[in-house]
Amino acid sequence: MRVPRTFAFVDLSGFTNYTAAFGDDAAGRLLGAFRTIVRQVASERGVRIAKWLGDGCMVVAVEQPDAVAFTLDLEVRASAVCAPLTLRAGLATGYALLFEGDDYIGSAVNMAARLCDTAKGYEVLMPTMHLERLPAGVTATPHGPVELRGFPGPIEIVELTGNPEAAPQNDTGELWTRQPFV
Repeated sequence: MRVPRTFAFVDLSGFTNYTAAFGDDAAGRLLGAFRTIVRQVASERGVRIAKWLGDGCMVVAVEQPDAVAFTLDLEVRASAVCAPLTLRAGLATGYALLFEGDDYIGSAVNMAARLCDTAKGYEVLMPTMHLERLPAGVTATPHGPVELRGFPGPIEIVELTGNPEAAPQNDTGELWTRQPFV
C-alpha cells in the first residue's frame, strides 16, 4: 500500500571521532541521552520513530509540519545534550510503499537519507519541490542545487531554520474517567 508521508533522517555528526577520542562507554552514554531526547520530541510532535540507525534514526510523519517541527526541536535539544556533536538532517515528502507493515520503500525515503548524508552540522535540508506547509516560526532558505547519489540531475534544496511554535498540549487524562456514550 502506498501512503503519503514525510520522512526525516537525523544523524549525530562526529560520532565516530567522539567514540575514538572518549571511548565506547562515553559514546554509549551520549547515544542513550540522544535517543531519550528523540523519543521525547517525537512524542511531543506526533511523529513515529521508524528505525534507529546507529547514531541516528529515521522518523515518519503523516503531516509535513510535524516532521519539520520535530527536526528543528530536536536540533535545539540535542545541541545542549550531545555537544560537541552536531545534528544534521534531511527531509523529503512523497508517497512510499508501506512494506511488511513497519518499513517504507520509495524515492522520498531515499531522498531524505541522501540529504541527511549531504547536510553539515546544524543543517536541516529538504528538496524545494517537496515544500508544502511549514510550521509557524520556520523559514526555508535556498541552499542551491545538489547532486544526490541515485537521483538524475541536480536537485534544488532549501535549508530549514527557525523555532517552530510549540505543539498544542492536549490533556487526554480525562478520557479515562468519561462514561461511554449511551
